[in-house]
Amino acid sequence: MGASNNKIVLLSLLLLVVAVTRTSAQLRQNFYSQTCPNVEQLVRSAVAKKFQQTFVTAPATLRLFFHDCFVRGCDASVLIQSPINRAEKDHPDDLSLAGDGFDTVIKAKAAVDSNPQCRNKVSCADILALATRDVVNLAGGPFYNVELGRRDGRISTMASVQHQLPQPDNNLNQLISLFNSHGLSQTDLVALSGGHTLGFSHCGKFSRRVYNFSPRNRIDPSLNLQYAFQLRQMCPIGVDPRIAINMDPVTPQKFDNQYFKNLQQGKGLFTSDQVLFTDARTKSTVNLFASNEAAFNSAFINAITKLGRVGVLTGNQGEIRIDCTRPN
Repeated sequence: MGASNNKIVLLSLLLLVVAVTRTSAQLRQNFYSQTCPNVEQLVRSAVAKKFQQTFVTAPATLRLFFHDCFVRGCDASVLIQSPINRAEKDHPDDLSLAGDGFDTVIKAKAAVDSNPQCRNKVSCADILALATRDVVNLAGGPFYNVELGRRDGRISTMASVQHQLPQPDNNLNQLISLFNSHGLSQTDLVALSGGHTLGFSHCGKFSRRVYNFSPRNRIDPSLNLQYAFQLRQMCPIGVDPRIAINMDPVTPQKFDNQYFKNLQQGKGLFTSDQVLFTDARTKSTVNLFASNEAAFNSAFINAITKLGRVGVLTGNQGEIRIDCTRPN
């Protein structure tokens, strides 16, 4: 009887392993080779056109992908609009997502669907994943192959965003815990944080660091003093906290490893940026990426590929949305 039970347990474990493996195995680079063989060129062309119109396309799309995958998995649920403003995109943590990211996916979807062979065959989730690769590359970052085969989710709620996204004042323990919950390592955390080499933030997200850090220190001691005074000039008290400040003050429109060099100089805009250098657990990785751009690019490709597998819907799960902003 005991041996029989052991066999049942072993069989159950094997089935579980097969099920888990199958989900990730269904994502593959040539997923649309029969149904829409030129999907990558169609998306790339639309993204390149949008990128030429406004550089914000790059950081906005990259951030959109990250916010989508960290909430409910990479299912394009962040794109869904709610008539009563109760979808993911309406949560305070998502309100700062730039409209250019959403517009990039909508335009890429239209480009794909303009091809009769491809119409309603490619998911919004896959289009977002491809567009993200393209904006990184167009901004000077690495080109990498994107795994495809995601399906679109039908559900998008404000409540699902709660406590799912990193916050500007997070400490390293909080960041590691959040990334680990999605199967992402400490190295993945540092590499994906390097995405802050592009884009901007609003004064309200970091003003405490330069004006009211603690009873003992008005300015966060981990912040470069000269940089802190520059931030004060750009974000004076009493002025609109939504003023945008570049995350990377040196090369804000280039995807490179300057972000890590900035951290070495105390020029991380958020507490959650600077802690990567001040905490011994991640400092060596920051130093490696600062001195070796190829090492950063390689780690970033690995991390964003892993991110793209988080919570994906495949096979018969979910749907292929006809309109990315609403379920079918």
